[in-house]
Amino acid sequence: MSHLTANDLKTKGVAAIEAMLAEHTEAIVSVRGKDRFVVMDIAQYHYLRECELDAALAETRADLAAGRFVQESPEEHVARVKSGA
Repeated sequence: MSHLTANDLKTKGVAAIEAMLAEHTEAIVSVRGKDRFVVMDIAQYHYLRECELDAALAETRADLAAGRFVQESPEEHVARVKSGA
């Protein structure tokens, strides 16, 4: 992953981001020598979000298959959540 300094971003603006993303999928923005942010193309962001949702769906399916769920009414659910169980 390529690095972009906050000063580069300040002086060159969005053009600095566009130049980095032309060669890399993500760019790290460092502030005072410390990595602080990651910038990416919106298509890459959407791809990563889709991966997160696919992983959550797979985890949910695994929980269902293993019987790790509770079937209850909304009222029972609220009572269980409020009780901390």
